[in-house]
Amino acid sequence: MKVVIIGAGVAGLAIGWKLAVGGAKVVVLERAQVGNGATLVSGGMLAATAELGSVSSPDADFARQANALWPDFAAALEAQSGFAIGYRRNGALLLRLKGEAARPEGPLSGERTALTADAARQMEPLLGAEIENAIFAPHEAQVDSQALCRALAVCFVQAGGEVRATETAVRFELTGGRVTGVVTPFTTHRADAFVIAAGAWSARIEGLPPEAVPPVVPVKGEIIVLSPPAGVAVPSHVVWGNGVYIVPRRERVLVGATMELAGFDTSLTKSALTWLRRQAEGLMPSLKDWRLSEHWAGLRPAAPDGLPLLGQSVDGLFVASGQYRNGILFAPAVADVLSRLILERIAVDPAFDPRRFAGTKSPLIVPQTPHKEGGNGAWPTVS
Repeated sequence: MKVVIIGAGVAGLAIGWKLAVGGAKVVVLERAQVGNGATLVSGGMLAATAELGSVSSPDADFARQANALWPDFAAALEAQSGFAIGYRRNGALLLRLKGEAARPEGPLSGERTALTADAARQMEPLLGAEIENAIFAPHEAQVDSQALCRALAVCFVQAGGEVRATETAVRFELTGGRVTGVVTPFTTHRADAFVIAAGAWSARIEGLPPEAVPPVVPVKGEIIVLSPPAGVAVPSHVVWGNGVYIVPRRERVLVGATMELAGFDTSLTKSALTWLRRQAEGLMPSLKDWRLSEHWAGLRPAAPDGLPLLGQSVDGLFVASGQYRNGILFAPAVADVLSRLILERIAVDPAFDPRRFAGTKSPLIVPQTPHKEGGNGAWPTVS
């Protein structure tokens, strides 16, 4: 079986690796360079609890399924690629500031522990006096997204896959309602199955009937990177609160991320930088003395209802997009369900069916961060 995957981010490479190991001949087409989209600019958190809480919903259940797959997924990647990917399951602190409304929570269990402000500061001494209380989620993890992408590419190629960088998928060709080819500036690729895993660009490939175009929009996110003064240690855990997250990585911290519907604009803005620093300093006041070392922006792929798009779109075409803020976390589960669907015809959760919006005008409920003038710093939630 031959499969062509469009997009060499974490989703496309993970699916390609799984399919190649399963015996398929796989080619991945990438419009730019490997991992050049949302993967390389992500914070790398595996935040099933911090992002989705303790509720039971299709995406929350999928997140927990993916989180459970990550230890073996990471071990296999490192063993087969020879790359360390920085996978660490060392937990996350979810903070509430004084005067801030409590986050709705279900009963606490071994997966989440309530902490006083003093207990939270014992875990992270940089936390300030405005912390009201905290929840510790010990099963939260993180990974170096850039190293992850390199390892996936190596494993995919070692399994027999082929990556074609700087080859843009321009148009699908259909025969009798079935996708039979994809046209690039260089050739037409024929295959038994095609997968759109192009992130925020998933809706930009021509040739599909309107109802089969993945309804994905780009959500811009800006992240800043802060370096400590000499002799100051970085935090030990991922910290969430005050509308931002703080991720320790290689003797620096990442602070992110804004959410903005700005089309495909990835320009950096002073307003986002100022907002991210202010919110982070509200958690850790001493960050005001840390040096700004990097500032970047990326585009997350979001569906109108905030759920991923996973499954068959039209005959011969499958979609793995719309992961929004959870593309890294979802990766092993996305690879598992898409490869099983293509190779074994095992169905995916219908809540993720990419055809669920056909014939409807679904309102976009993806939130935006109020980092522009007048924003109050609250973290919006998908309703």
